[in-house]
Amino acid sequence: MKLYYAPDTCSLSPHIVLRELGLPFTLVRVNNQTKRTADGGDFLAINPKGYVAALQRDDGQVLTEGPAIVQYLADLKPEAGLAPPNGSWERSRLQEWLNFISTEIHGGFGPLFNRALPQAAREWWQARLEKRLDYLAGALDAQPYLAGSRFGVADAYLYTVLRWAAFFDISLTRWPALAGYMSRVGERASVQAALAAEGLTSGT
Repeated sequence: MKLYYAPDTCSLSPHIVLRELGLPFTLVRVNNQTKRTADGGDFLAINPKGYVAALQRDDGQVLTEGPAIVQYLADLKPEAGLAPPNGSWERSRLQEWLNFISTEIHGGFGPLFNRALPQAAREWWQARLEKRLDYLAGALDAQPYLAGSRFGVADAYLYTVLRWAAFFDISLTRWPALAGYMSRVGERASVQAALAAEGLTSGT
């Protein structure tokens, strides 16, 4: 398999999951501006949407959208327990978390990356995002991971997007449960290996 990625983007999430599962894969870096890959290819030929992550199977089939990719990967090695079985109530709960992270946290950070966003609008979006962080902190105050006591694919995704708080001087220490969560997930060997491979550090 090939994982098409760019540093400091949501593609870190499936990257972590691949390493957590111990699956063989090749990393292919994508330039988000030129849409060219590090091996000289046209990324738009891989994913016409133009953004990472994209997972290409050995048979050439391509899967996009992080929440879909991480569930696909988890199902390749169900014994690892990164996702509950399909059709179970727990799997629906996982999908609930993945959708919340995608729309409310990942999507909540999105407007803040727009440097042309007027200050008033920026403050509105940040206040909205912080309300979602309040909710997350409440959920994680009572348990170490989103699904309870066990790390799963939703945690790889949440860790990835919460790293972006540092870009906007949003200190997670305001939410001790979130700060502790980030430290806990960041210590995992899979996370450390993925960060190192992408040239990132646990603090950024």
